[in-house]
Amino acid sequence: MLPSGIAGNTHFTTHVTSVARGEIQGKGSLVGVGDVISQQLIERRGLADHNVRRTAKMMGIGFFFVGPVIGSWYKVLDRLVVGGTKSAAMKKMLVDQLCFAPGFLGAFLCISGALNGLTLEENVTKLKRDYTDALIANYYLWPPVQIANFYFIPLHYRLPVVQIVAVTWNSYLTWKANKM
Repeated sequence: MLPSGIAGNTHFTTHVTSVARGEIQGKGSLVGVGDVISQQLIERRGLADHNVRRTAKMMGIGFFFVGPVIGSWYKVLDRLVVGGTKSAAMKKMLVDQLCFAPGFLGAFLCISGALNGLTLEENVTKLKRDYTDALIANYYLWPPVQIANFYFIPLHYRLPVVQIVAVTWNSYLTWKANKM
């Protein structure tokens, strides 16, 4: 429930909607940037062989899945584990990495496979092949980032902090998701 001075305030509602839309658009764009980096620096395709459709698919996943889900998750997580102590930051990281990350990563890989035209059987095979490696890579990168994020960064800045680190992660993840 919003405080009475805010409830019904059109300017406030427009601002909140604008911020949320900006976070989702930013995440979609950063998944796209990650795919461009993946294709150009990891796969070394060159501009002539850049797969623009793939980048567009990855941006779509960012706009319609990654941005909304992660943005909402941080709000839920902040309600589940209250506080800004070192202990609370550790608990948030553990809940994030043990409860959220495994399912989110699996969903990302499955959505990517479906958008790449994989059949259900092919998608399951690809998930069995790539999921464990991706999850291990996730555990190397994200726990220290998330402890710092949950301890030092206010809630409304957490998604942007994650987005900065996510450019590197998205480069890896789009490469993994599109490796056939």
